[in-house]
Amino acid sequence: MFPRGVVLGRDLTKVHPVDPAKITESVSHSWYDYSGGDAAKHPSQGETNPKYTGPKPPYDQLDVANKYSWLKTPRYDGKPMEVGPLARMIVGYASGSKEIQSVVNGALKALNAPPAVLFSTLGRIAARALEAQMMANKLESWVDQLDSNMAHGKVAMFNPVHWDPSTWPSSASGYGWHEAPRGSLGHWVEISGKSIKNYQAVVPTTWNAGPRDGQGQRGAYEASLLNTPVADPARPLELLRTIHSFDPCIACAVHVIDAQGRKYTLPKAV
Repeated sequence: MFPRGVVLGRDLTKVHPVDPAKITESVSHSWYDYSGGDAAKHPSQGETNPKYTGPKPPYDQLDVANKYSWLKTPRYDGKPMEVGPLARMIVGYASGSKEIQSVVNGALKALNAPPAVLFSTLGRIAARALEAQMMANKLESWVDQLDSNMAHGKVAMFNPVHWDPSTWPSSASGYGWHEAPRGSLGHWVEISGKSIKNYQAVVPTTWNAGPRDGQGQRGAYEASLLNTPVADPARPLELLRTIHSFDPCIACAVHVIDAQGRKYTLPKAV
């Protein structure tokens, strides 16, 4: 229903295959310590060693030239990526999915807008709504299929033998991917002596909200705010609206600090 792939540079003429070996996480601007320095690591070799080096209370300044976030910085082949409904719709559209192209073209026609508008706050919100519409349209047939499968005994229960530790290898490693509502989610695990030796997760909000990398490349949140017109700097609702379009999963709310260091906590309901 939603083709996988990577679209680069907003080029809707080509979808690149996904290679999990090209995923990395760095901590150049994150309050973590990697053994051997801040060089990016593949998640299977990742570390989570907190090391706060930021400002003291009241935490009203960010030094973006150094470390300034509790989020790591995921990259794909060294490039920042956006994940989520917009990414799924863009990849599906560029892959030639007739269903996705139909709903996207219908929305663009209703908005009297060109495809370029997809790469915006409007496009991100529209993608979430269109995806919800597509899912709702599928529900009845999916439930019918499930009912039919259960009626004919086609639904296999999990094999409990796999939950018996005596069947596990002494050492193993692997990963699992899933498309969550907010975007691409990956888990990597290494087992040694039948115990978890290392476990790392790269979650959708980390992809989108992660800080700059060692080359100064911004993540999706930061990049989306560039050149955003703000009608009232004392109440920058436009910034909040853009960040909310990603459906962020970070503590409580989005906080805005202006150029003078004044902090604004904006109501979630706006």
